Amino acid sequence: MKKHSHSDVPELRLIAWETTRSCNLSCIHCRASAGKGPYEGELSTKEALEFLDTVASFSKPVIILTGGEPLMRPDIYELAAYGTKLGLRMVMATNGTLVDETSIQKMLDSGIQRMSVSIDGANATSHDNFRRVTGAFDASLKAMEIAKKAGLEYQINTTITKINLDEIPAILDLAVSLGAVAHHIFLLVPTGRGKALAEQEIPPEEYERILNWFYDQRDKVPLQLKATCAPHYYRILRQRSKAEGKKVTFKTHGLDAVTRGCLGGIGFCFVSHIGEVQPCGYLEAFSGDIRKTNFKEIWEKSEVFTRLRDFDALEGKCGICEYKRVCGGCRARAFEITGNYMAEEPYCTYQPKKAQGK
Repeated sequence: MKKHSHSDVPELRLIAWETTRSCNLSCIHCRASAGKGPYEGELSTKEALEFLDTVASFSKPVIILTGGEPLMRPDIYELAAYGTKLGLRMVMATNGTLVDETSIQKMLDSGIQRMSVSIDGANATSHDNFRRVTGAFDASLKAMEIAKKAGLEYQINTTITKINLDEIPAILDLAVSLGAVAHHIFLLVPTGRGKALAEQEIPPEEYERILNWFYDQRDKVPLQLKATCAPHYYRILRQRSKAEGKKVTFKTHGLDAVTRGCLGGIGFCFVSHIGEVQPCGYLEAFSGDIRKTNFKEIWEKSEVFTRLRDFDALEGKCGICEYKRVCGGCRARAFEITGNYMAEEPYCTYQPKKAQGK
């Protein structure tokens, strides 16, 4: 991957846009501690459309319409249709419980190209406990069934903690049986309500094990696999493929792109319900406000983004690691634990060659 210096602005590939913080669930891991709302100060329709105009003026990233629960925003289909008209790839991240035939058809009509549904347990009991609402599991499965019949592709997202670690193989099997096009795993970053789950973060050794297991599934299942908030996976991909003498090709664009571990501020950013910009939803390092500063300027000149793009500024073992350009460590996890988003990844077991005197 090309080195990003202070003067080099990388391509914007993905934006996670918290279109609303309102949500009908109270999930135990929610980074936003979202509730039913309403929340004051959310971007108006006019402001939201202007934001999309600005994005499209200099880039054509995937826009992930997320929340909260995006289906609780009344104008969500208008925003999706407008983004589609501008040539942006619009996708919807939903918990699935509000999805019905009507909403799926509106997604299709507005140009939504993929729906993601969060499944955090292999059965109703474990998933509903995670989501704190009885019936959430069945509703999510019903959402995917409706999408399948309507011809809208969907993926399953799973946040991994000690609570559901042993169920991940079964959840992957479920994703296959349901006809999902992809399974994306997210390793918990304890922010928002997720801070109460800090003790449920799997230890570094388990991270390594589960990511190696995930690598082993690549040729066993007929769907795309991607690890998020788990930059170590991109080191493992290189290590394993080299050791096995394989030439591995990666998707470089779209939701399933495998380009680099931590993309926060590099190819990805997060925009909140009130227009505040961060490197990602878990890294609460204020990088700009689209109500006060043109988004293009924020992307190109934000001090936080500029620092994150300088890989030579990484500290600790991340700074000397030979995989820093493909991994980079989770900046959000470093920030939550040390208060410094350039500190070394605290949940990585790998020892760089330089640290070993090689």
